Amino acid sequence: MTVQEEISAYLGECGVFYFATVDGDGASVRPLGFQMARNGQLYLGIGTHKDVYKQLVANPKISLAATKPDGSSWLRLSGTAVCDNDPALVDAAFEVMPQLKPMYEANGWTMGILHFEDATATFYENLMVPARVETF
Repeated sequence: MTVQEEISAYLGECGVFYFATVDGDGASVRPLGFQMARNGQLYLGIGTHKDVYKQLVANPKISLAATKPDGSSWLRLSGTAVCDNDPALVDAAFEVMPQLKPMYEANGWTMGILHFEDATATFYENLMVPARVETF
């Protein structure tokens, strides 16, 4: 299993994770739920009509954090967003989370797909101790 696949599985167990971008000279954080592992990458999908997408295009430095539901561990992932709007990835995103497709189609929205580069993932155990650091 690749690090990206491991992170995807971890995020899947968490359900919701918190995604941070830079907005002007400050941080902006919001909950997200969509992610998938494909082609050796961890992908996120974000509507191109949203401020979050515009923020990551303007400044691609991004981070996310997630905690397991039982509170036993958490993950911090930081890196650089790379937009990868291959139509096949958008189709795969709608297969992973089919409830998004009718919403996007009805509103004429476009799903932006991105992956991490120059990333560092830190896995924490017992909420405090960095158990492992991975880069990709």
